Amino acid sequence: MSKRLAFLRHRAPATQVDTASILNALGTAVLVVDDGCTIQQVNTAAENLFESSAIHLSGAPLGELLPTDCPLFGLIEQARSGLTSVSEYGVFLDTPRTGHRTMDIQVSPLVEMSGWVVVSLHEQSIALKIGQQLTHRNSARSVTAMAAILAHEVKNPLSGIRGAAQLLEQSCQADDRALTQLICDEADRIVALVNRMEVFSDERPIEREAVNIHRVLEHVRRIAQAGFGRHLRFVEHYDPSLPHVFGNRDQLIQVFLNLVKNAAEAAPADGGEVVLSTGYQHGVRLAVPGSDSRMHLPLVVSVQDNGPGIPEDLRGQLFDPFVTTKSSGTGLGLALVAKIVGDHGGVIEFDSHPRRTVFRVMLPMVQNEEISR
Repeated sequence: MSKRLAFLRHRAPATQVDTASILNALGTAVLVVDDGCTIQQVNTAAENLFESSAIHLSGAPLGELLPTDCPLFGLIEQARSGLTSVSEYGVFLDTPRTGHRTMDIQVSPLVEMSGWVVVSLHEQSIALKIGQQLTHRNSARSVTAMAAILAHEVKNPLSGIRGAAQLLEQSCQADDRALTQLICDEADRIVALVNRMEVFSDERPIEREAVNIHRVLEHVRRIAQAGFGRHLRFVEHYDPSLPHVFGNRDQLIQVFLNLVKNAAEAAPADGGEVVLSTGYQHGVRLAVPGSDSRMHLPLVVSVQDNGPGIPEDLRGQLFDPFVTTKSSGTGLGLALVAKIVGDHGGVIEFDSHPRRTVFRVMLPMVQNEEISR
């Protein structure tokens, strides 16, 4: 990288784009670090990663941004001593500025300046999110097929069983009526479950328009505070300049109501907190199945709780149907969320640690801004 930058700096005609503009166009965070591990230059992606401006980052010791036991410092020493580029994949960063991220790191020495290096930080999870989303969609499709079968093969026999129980109730003794009522109640419960699953079999294209995601989140927060989340403290970190989502308002309410309800149930009864955040990110595109086009997913909505975290053994199947940590849960809530997000062409992913679980939903924006609801 250093030789290329030197070539661009000294050989490029004045009419061409300068080096700073090229660096700022990259989606990968780039830092130039001197021989004293002081940051000398950053690009726009690095500003976004560390949530600070170039003015504040330039001249700051790298140790103020990252813990001293971070593998990056070892890579810097290797690059300096060997005068060659070194890389490491799957490095975990967990700082107040960056949050919890999985990064691919490359460090390259600047041969022209002894001890100086160029550090590039690429968030690995962006690629993984897209792959995980395909898995989530497959899970939703499996529920779709199951719902269609259940609706046809289960509801009709249950109707007959319930009717027979009601007839028996008219002629049986009082002591036996409790049993016939139990049959009716259990049949109703199964029908209610099948009705919930029928949502998955709806393959009609969703009706979409420009939706103000902040109004959606405000509506969800009011519902939560009036009921299941009245014991929680809600914190909102919204980007007021965020464009509108290209989506279905009612379905988006259902997505975030499910996520907030899960967060509320996971948060502790004393000191429970749910953080709702929105933001804009560059560079995330998802291929549209069946076409050569790619959908831009710049809008990120996060729901965070301070509960105990998701058990390790459930994380790989969290969006599968009937997977739940609740004793009375059906395990369909997150499967439905994955289906709706997938129908919008979006991506959902999560990070979970004790006292910090975050679900992030990436959604498309309206290309030609129209009327918001």
